[in-house]
Amino acid sequence: MHNFPFDIVGFDLDGTLIDSKLDLGVALNHALEQGGFATVPLDMIPRLVGGGTRVLMERALAVQGATLDDDGLTAMAAELVRYYEANIAVHSRLFPGGADMLDDLAARGVRLAVVTNKMERLARKLFGELGLTDRFYTIIGGDTLGPGRQKPLPDLLHLMVERSGMASPRTAYIGDTHFDTGAAQAAGIPCVVCSFGFNQGRTEELKADAVIDHFDALVPTLESL
Repeated sequence: MHNFPFDIVGFDLDGTLIDSKLDLGVALNHALEQGGFATVPLDMIPRLVGGGTRVLMERALAVQGATLDDDGLTAMAAELVRYYEANIAVHSRLFPGGADMLDDLAARGVRLAVVTNKMERLARKLFGELGLTDRFYTIIGGDTLGPGRQKPLPDLLHLMVERSGMASPRTAYIGDTHFDTGAAQAAGIPCVVCSFGFNQGRTEELKADAVIDHFDALVPTLESL
């Protein structure tokens, strides 16, 4: 057994590992324009993301005081996904220090996972295009277990542990929103929040076990938990 305090470290995707706000924002605005609505400023995207595509669309519409019935929302969310999937890695990249941090954890014998509310096929395509897939033993999406099983429920984190094949592994989760801290708390594992993510600096509201401002601080922070 290695002497690092955790056997598994799981990561949220958007706003945690990957700065995807520009690609998400461009896709969102494309769908809004196609639906006859005004676009939203790209610097607003971080506060709209979280909870999946439909929630993103609902929040963007609410900004301009608009709503849609279920069929209309479904159609616009589908157009967002279609455009996003075709342009998924134009601007998206690991946050600064991410590659070195992943290398450091892997060198310490830690198994790495991704657990996101993003659809699994989109997460896999993004990691494939960025050349990151092989770094993770599992990539779990918000639809992996079917409807109603997304974060902040603990189900996806339980699946992450199950897929490791390890008995009672020491596990931590890294995120950036209340979906992440809520899921980790429900699963009974510590959660580190990234202040540079999509939480708009409201980290004190998330009740995380620790907060980091750069990935250079993650390994030392995990060692201190």
